Amino acid sequence: MGKNKFLTLAMAVIATAGVVSCSSPKEETVEEVEVVETPAPVETPKTVVDIAVGSPEHSTLVTAVTAAGLVETLSGSGPFTIFAPTNAAFEALPAGTVETLLKPESKDQLTGILTYHVVSGNVMAADLSDGQKVPTLNGQELTVSIKDGVVMINDAKVTAADLKGSNGVIHVVDGVILPK
Repeated sequence: MGKNKFLTLAMAVIATAGVVSCSSPKEETVEEVEVVETPAPVETPKTVVDIAVGSPEHSTLVTAVTAAGLVETLSGSGPFTIFAPTNAAFEALPAGTVETLLKPESKDQLTGILTYHVVSGNVMAADLSDGQKVPTLNGQELTVSIKDGVVMINDAKVTAADLKGSNGVIHVVDGVILPK
């Protein structure tokens, strides 16, 4: 092979390499992935009934509200303020009282007692004042007394206040408040 032919061949190889290196780089395909954040599940606000159902200290109250047919009413839009007796409060009643009240033939009496624990509206602890009369859903009034920071509703002591629900508020009381 002559010097000219070798030079021509070398030039052809260099030219080809130059064309290959000057050509645009191979396009890479980039797959775009859309990241969608899943929002945390929104917890439905609890009604006053849901709060009572979720409290192991109020199972007797829940049973009584169910027996009286008040679950749907107290799960409504309200707002309601409930002075909620604990299981211990019901146990302090004379023997057999709760069992008698839970019988179908005692439904009206049970309803009267339970609605005596319910006030229309959101009555927060800060809204209560000594000597205040609070009308209940059964048509009678509760009397508030406050001494040395202790809030009493008739003869029942408020042991926990302002448990807020979507349709009202619960104040836990240590006694069953009986209508006159």
